[in-house]
Parts: sequence; structure tokens; C-alpha cells
Amino acid sequence: MNKIIKIILIVLSVLGLVLWVMIAREPEVTVGNGSMNFMFIITFILLAIAVLASLFFGLKNVFSTPEGLKRTAIGVGGLIVVGILSYVFASGTDVSIEAMERKTGILTDESTIKTIGTFLNMFFILTIIAVGSMILPGVKKMFNK
Repeated sequence: MNKIIKIILIVLSVLGLVLWVMIAREPEVTVGNGSMNFMFIITFILLAIAVLASLFFGLKNVFSTPEGLKRTAIGVGGLIVVGILSYVFASGTDVSIEAMERKTGILTDESTIKTIGTFLNMFFILTIIAVGSMILPGVKKMFNK
């Protein structure tokens, strides 16, 4: 299986190199160009392979041990808690609906503003958690020495 994947990747790499040379030799490259379309197709194929491999091996690692499944359940549960807290803290009346419609030209209602507020709150909470998880071990090390 590993040899087959290597051969496929080598073939796609050589094909990509040939197409890149073809594009470089053409005086005017457009999106409708044949070699450009093949480059996009190769890009999408490689992206699909990467996504499928990530999903497969990620799910394999999750379900291989009970501890991995437990950690995943805790992470998903934490994300759900953050989502619920973010929705509760989003008011939906932070912005004037009329002013937002005038400025963007898009019809807006209170639920749209609440949804935007929810995702902003999630972003801020998850950013605080990420920064805290990077800083706290350093602070603990500093005081334990």
C-alpha cells in the first residue's frame, strides 16, 4: 500500500512539473487554459487525498484506544459548552439593525446579529483558552524551579 501511494505521488508530481513548465512557456496564461485546468484538477486531487488521509488516521487513532475516545469526548463536550456559553452571552442587540443594513446593503435581522456575536464570543473564548494553555505551563515551570 505504501509503495502504491509513493508511485501515485511521484506520477502526480511529475505531471505537475510538466504542467508548470507548460504554463511558464505560454505568453498569456488564463483560467480557461488547458494546462491551468489540469493544475487545478491535480490540486483538488491532492487536497482530497490529504483530507481523506487525515480523517482516516485521525478517526483510527480516536477509536483505537478507550483513552483516545475519552479525550475526544471531553474535547467535543468542551466545545459544546463553549458554544452554549457563547450563545447565551450574545445579545443580538449590539448593533443597530438599520445602520448595518445601510452600511452592508444586506438585509439583517436580530438573529443574524446574534449568530455573528455567538461566533465572535466563541473565537474570543477559544483564543483565551489557547493562549492560557501556552502561558500556564511556562509560569508553572518558572515558579517550580
